[in-house]
Amino acid sequence: MRLARIGAPGAEIPVAVLDGDEVVDVSDVVPDFDEAFFASGRLADLPALVAERVAAGAVEPRGARRFGAPIARPHQILCVGLNYRDHAAETGQDVPAEPILFNKAPNTLVGPDDDVLIPRGATKTDWEVELGIVIGARASYLADETEAEAAIAGYVLVNDVSERAFQMERGGQWVKGKSAPTFNPAGPYLVTPDEIGDVLDLDLWLDIDGARMQSGSTSTMVFSPAFIVHYVSQFMTLEPGDLINTGTPPGVGMGMRPQVWLRGGETMTLGGTRLGTQTQRVVAHRTG
Repeated sequence: MRLARIGAPGAEIPVAVLDGDEVVDVSDVVPDFDEAFFASGRLADLPALVAERVAAGAVEPRGARRFGAPIARPHQILCVGLNYRDHAAETGQDVPAEPILFNKAPNTLVGPDDDVLIPRGATKTDWEVELGIVIGARASYLADETEAEAAIAGYVLVNDVSERAFQMERGGQWVKGKSAPTFNPAGPYLVTPDEIGDVLDLDLWLDIDGARMQSGSTSTMVFSPAFIVHYVSQFMTLEPGDLINTGTPPGVGMGMRPQVWLRGGETMTLGGTRLGTQTQRVVAHRTG
């Protein structure tokens, strides 16, 4: 199943997305795809509900309605650094023995096609196509990866936009380079695990102004999504609706020689197998 939230910012409604971009409105029974929804366990009831509505003809085109992020603002956004062997190589860093964890401000979350704003004082803004994990149940001290898989509601496409000067040159605290407004486009869909199939066999790609920058596969991940969820649960409690960005394949601007940065005016287009596509216009910071 593919779930989405459509409508103007702050007024999105929850829908199921069918083939052909038709949608089934479920807002009368599901107020939002948020922490309360995932905690309730009602995700398991949606396939039957949607099937009934499709049979009754309660299907409509999405039309020009905007995709918002497919989940409402999460309790937290966590990220895993250097989780692709080929990305670690391009940055000249060792493959980590354990996941490198950091966080992004939850209010970085925006829709998949919303503008990305370069923050004031930024000089090295970068792109990162990633697979995101949405947590479906409260997770603390999970026993193994099987329990971790059961705690995953689904997967989303994300762009983990980063300001490298803030990240690397301002005290070495990654959160500062990750948390500017609009720095986490997500969607268009939350795709449930049954639709994904083998999560370690997904292609990811990203273009800047039509030129291919990133091209990779989740098959080169160092730590799998189930491993990550199990691992993180040993250090903190994951809440329903939380988002984990799982790292990026090679091709980021920081890894190029010479390095390449977003300045404003570019168009980023990215996608992933069964995850959909995103398109963002990069907007330079304006003073005054």
